[in-house]
Amino acid sequence: MDQLDKTILNRIQTRFPLTPRPFASIARELGTTEARVLKRVSRLKEKGIIRRIGGNFVPGKVGFVSTLCTARVPEEKLELFARTVNGFPGVTHNYLRENSFNVWFTFIAPSMAVIRENLARIAEKTGVERILNLPATHVFKIKAKFDV
Repeated sequence: MDQLDKTILNRIQTRFPLTPRPFASIARELGTTEARVLKRVSRLKEKGIIRRIGGNFVPGKVGFVSTLCTARVPEEKLELFARTVNGFPGVTHNYLRENSFNVWFTFIAPSMAVIRENLARIAEKTGVERILNLPATHVFKIKAKFDV
C-alpha cells in the first residue's frame, strides 16, 4: 500500500459522501481522479483489506433489534453453516473463533421473534442445534475508525 491507498482508506471510514458519485467527491478532495480512486478501492477489496463499504445504522433507531449469536459447529459443517448464515440479509458479521462455541455472528431483524425463527431455520438447514442467542442487556458503542 502506498500513501494514496492509506489516504483513501482513512477517508472512506467516516463521513462517506452521500452523493450520486461519492468516489468523484473523494477524488476531488484528494486531488486525483474518480477512476483512480475506484481502481484503488477495487484492488483493496480484492486483497481483502476492505471488507465492505456501506452504511451502519443503529438498529433500534430504525425499528429493528440486533443480537449476538454463537454456535457449536463441527468442523465438517463449518462451510455449510457459514454459507447458510451468510445467506440471511440480517447477518452483519460472521467470525470463526477458537472455542467450543466456534462461530459467532450478529443478526439484525425487525423483531426478536424473526431472529428466533431465522435461527431455527439455520439449525434445520445445517443440523447444528447448539445456537445461542445473546441479546445485549446494555449497548456500549465505540467508534471503529482505524488510522492507516
